[in-house]
Amino acid sequence: MTDRRSTRAVAGAVAAGLAVALSVAACSTGDDDDAATTTTAATGAGDGTTSSTAPLAEGTLEDVELTTQEIAALDSPVAMTARPSTPDLYIAEKRGTVRLVKVTTAPGSTTPRYQLQNTPVLDLSDEVIDQGERGLLGLAFSSDGRELYVNFTSRPDGRTVVLEYVLGDRTTVDERSRRQLLEVEQPAANHNGGHLVLGPDGYLYIGLGDGGGAGDPDGNGQDPSTLLGSILRIDPEEGTEDEPYAVPAGNPFADGEDGAPEVWLYGARNPWRFSFDKTTGDLWIGDVGQGEWEEVDRLPSVAGFDAGRGANLGWDRMEGSHEFEGDNPAGAILPVHEYSHEEGCSITGGYVYRGTSISELQGSYLFADYCAEGLRAIQLDGDAVIDERTWDLPAGGVQSFGQDGDGELFVLLESGPVLKLVPAEAADS
Repeated sequence: MTDRRSTRAVAGAVAAGLAVALSVAACSTGDDDDAATTTTAATGAGDGTTSSTAPLAEGTLEDVELTTQEIAALDSPVAMTARPSTPDLYIAEKRGTVRLVKVTTAPGSTTPRYQLQNTPVLDLSDEVIDQGERGLLGLAFSSDGRELYVNFTSRPDGRTVVLEYVLGDRTTVDERSRRQLLEVEQPAANHNGGHLVLGPDGYLYIGLGDGGGAGDPDGNGQDPSTLLGSILRIDPEEGTEDEPYAVPAGNPFADGEDGAPEVWLYGARNPWRFSFDKTTGDLWIGDVGQGEWEEVDRLPSVAGFDAGRGANLGWDRMEGSHEFEGDNPAGAILPVHEYSHEEGCSITGGYVYRGTSISELQGSYLFADYCAEGLRAIQLDGDAVIDERTWDLPAGGVQSFGQDGDGELFVLLESGPVLKLVPAEAADS
């Protein structure tokens, strides 16, 4: 198995080399006279270049026919992750439990079988506030699959808490291994973020909303010195008894001078699901809007592990590409796609499809809206949307998406079903 720390050492060295060139872009929070101005410098591309996400498929999204297959039914599934080095899937139920779906393939078959296990991997229901936007909201594995990370809103006051547990060779956690990595006070009951993602660099990324309340009343979005309204990057594996995690050297504010050391990017309102493209390393974010616009942000990677470094997504100065409390801050990133509240009310970010069963979807970013029926996709050429489509499935209430180790995608519905996306012809086979 590859030593994840050696991978991190390479990533850290390259990121540190980029840090000097990007420091001005990463720290800029000044005004810009032109609200439509964007830059790619803050994403990690010191020379202003962007990585290509041109679709790999021929034809258009209109040629793609999809259906879904239910693999499990749970109680309000809200997050899913694959365990490295296994085909198994782990799913968080919002009430506070983590469940295991064993994935097996019969001899001579290529069709996986999914079996939900009865015993929870972890049960935090006595500690979790499951109400509204609060709950067990995120989970991720370490790169070798031995440690499980969870993110939840804690009783009694709704603080965000991130914990680490050791699984080792087990399928349930070792309760004695519990270690608290992070605790963040939440001034309101909404905009908790909550997503956890293991990045291509092996570090843990943590999404936090702006602290809630309408219009970001505390101005957290444009304040990189707070952890709220940000995506964080930490290294849990290098923690000590005194410090539960280390701050990677390549973080834009690692020295704490112009922002909190943990902050990787800021200017987010409520990043409800973000993901890294398995092929390009680009970072995609579904950021929930205020009252009029929902947005998709794409932050390109140059070196495969630098996407989004020091980026400012513009909230609360901007809602999508539209002025909210002022012009777009200098250097801030505008979305690659947005839609009005005539088409939905709350975006659920997804993934770029990199599986093999639906080849026509290659390179497409899939997402949904919690309030509207349908599964949506866009294809980009550079930063331009060249194709988009909405399929009339599944019904509304899409809480989250999941991706297995092969790049196949799953949809998690608030009502309970976990659905796998498959080509329409698979339903007839």
